[in-house]
Amino acid sequence: MANITIQATDGSGGFTAYVVEPKAKPAGAVVVIQEIFGVNQAMRDTCAWVADLGFIAVCPDLFWRIQPGIDITDKSDTEWKQAFELFQKFDQVKGVDDLKASVAACRDLPGANGKVATIGYCLGGRLAFMMAQQSDADANISYYGVGLDELVPDLPKVTKPLLVHVADKDEFFPAEGRAAVIKAIEGHKHAVGHVYPDADHAFARVNGVHWDGRSATIANGRSAEALAKALG
Repeated sequence: MANITIQATDGSGGFTAYVVEPKAKPAGAVVVIQEIFGVNQAMRDTCAWVADLGFIAVCPDLFWRIQPGIDITDKSDTEWKQAFELFQKFDQVKGVDDLKASVAACRDLPGANGKVATIGYCLGGRLAFMMAQQSDADANISYYGVGLDELVPDLPKVTKPLLVHVADKDEFFPAEGRAAVIKAIEGHKHAVGHVYPDADHAFARVNGVHWDGRSATIANGRSAEALAKALG
């Protein structure tokens, strides 16, 4: 476990990324994309899981332009308020640029095999979907991304594997929007979507308030299979 610094492509500075390495290398790398709570314990635990799968896990601090080092939870109203304020201030275009820089950096990490995927949750789930449309990442995995129906028009731009996990009872993503995304993905050459019955938003957040063991285990298994296929 360590931190590395990645330089922003717009020349505005560098940002840190939390790294967990697997036991064996060379290995593919996975950019783990944070939720609205920053690079917190849930993200660090997710990185540990990714490394246990045999990949280099890298979780960049995407809120660095607002406030570096955000590390909060979903356990209090105060933290939720702070998280939503951060989300409102967050520039998603700049976030995608920082993720592209992260993917590029991961290709050249010591012990990396040059292949890189992204996996994102909540806000990160939306950004992973955007990365599938805008980046050269070798695969992208989206967990309960919000507002994905807004991104459907750009689905033809997806040319690498995209795995989309959708919560059937997602309180932050209306049913009509979820249905539109699943319908748009049907028949797509590179994208696959799965809906998890009775699961709420953040069903796979480690130790989260909406953790759903069954849905998380099934989704994580599908993600592990997709990562293994894309990264080796």
